[in-house]
Amino acid sequence: MQQFDAGHESQKYSGLVERIEAEMPQMSKGQKSIARFILSDYERAAYMTAAKIGEQTGVSESTVVRFTMELGYDGYPHFQKLLQEELKEKLTYLQRLNASKRYEGDAQVLKSIMQTDIENLKHTMEMADTDAFSKAVQMILTARKIYLIGLRSSSPLSSFMHFYFTLLFDDVRHIHTSSANEVFEQVLPIGPGDLIIGISFPRYSSRTIQSIKYARQRGAGVLAITDKPDSPLSDNADVALYARSEMASFVDSLTSPLSVINALIVAVGIHRREHIEQTFEALENLWDEYKVYDKGKDRITIIPEPDLGLQE
Repeated sequence: MQQFDAGHESQKYSGLVERIEAEMPQMSKGQKSIARFILSDYERAAYMTAAKIGEQTGVSESTVVRFTMELGYDGYPHFQKLLQEELKEKLTYLQRLNASKRYEGDAQVLKSIMQTDIENLKHTMEMADTDAFSKAVQMILTARKIYLIGLRSSSPLSSFMHFYFTLLFDDVRHIHTSSANEVFEQVLPIGPGDLIIGISFPRYSSRTIQSIKYARQRGAGVLAITDKPDSPLSDNADVALYARSEMASFVDSLTSPLSVINALIVAVGIHRREHIEQTFEALENLWDEYKVYDKGKDRITIIPEPDLGLQE
């Protein structure tokens, strides 16, 4: 096996794919076969085992493992994880859809997607920063005005947060339009004492990034809810909360981000208990008056007349 220099610390690459491309000239014949396969179909290769890649390229599983280690990674699982992370940010929705071809039948889809969500939640819990969480709660409680922005697939998260924050606070702005001009018009008045909460996961929304950059320039506080410390949202945040959103298909996984947001709403609500008790009491009376929610005891049940076998 020919040794190449991809693992040397002196080598600087912007990503895993670039590293493979740069080191290909130094690779052996078998290594080049592996490299060409990964580069030609990396959205599928990222979810294949080392043995499967070996079958596709005509080499042994151990050769694939050595290939990743000689690139400077701890082994195939480490290499695969980083490749999946890199693809999350670069794949188009069509490429994500192609990656979903690995599923064999509806039953596998159900189990695989739910298992991915469970793993995302476990990882999010393990990496939770309780100090950052407490700081986020205090930022929200002390803000003069709160701006919420989560665009594209993150829009349901910001909408959910907005629904409950309007019960907790008197001045909450939800930036939810898809028009670039309207986004900037809505965030224009932000200033010192205000807080913007930006929510975005790969692929990151450029408008969300630009909005929180603008908010910071205007002297507002910035809270980011995103997936990792090197997210572009983290770079512009005073505090960042992280939730794993591992790509399982063309659909973004929002399970972990929603769990973090749930915890944030509950923590803030506990601090605002007296306020929300009064709010909920008034709202319950209003909801009852206008029958906003269905109540089982109020339902009218139509009981059919018994069939007595009588002919008209």
